[in-house]
Amino acid sequence: MGPKYLVIKKGEHGALLFNGKSVFFAPALPLTEVIDPTGAGDTFAGGFMGWMAKTGDLSFANMKRAVIYGSAMASFCVEKFSIERLKGLTPAMIRNRVQKFADLVHFQA
Repeated sequence: MGPKYLVIKKGEHGALLFNGKSVFFAPALPLTEVIDPTGAGDTFAGGFMGWMAKTGDLSFANMKRAVIYGSAMASFCVEKFSIERLKGLTPAMIRNRVQKFADLVHFQA
């Protein structure tokens, strides 16, 4: 009973993904300037669901990727007013932003 996964978007504080006893946290990408946060949550949802629809993979590992794609899209959204920043995005720009997230959270122990 109940959902298998739970995503909590925490605005400028990132997002959390829960699955049973597993937890994944993605920080928000540090930006030089935030112009307008309106629509960032909806853009996160669109990026998340877009990735899930593209891959069709409901695994926890893939949902972690979806959280990063959603966060990347939301980070674009806040850089300008309304949808101005989103209108000119290319797949390469999105991949580059996702790579910035990967670089932000990756480390060697």
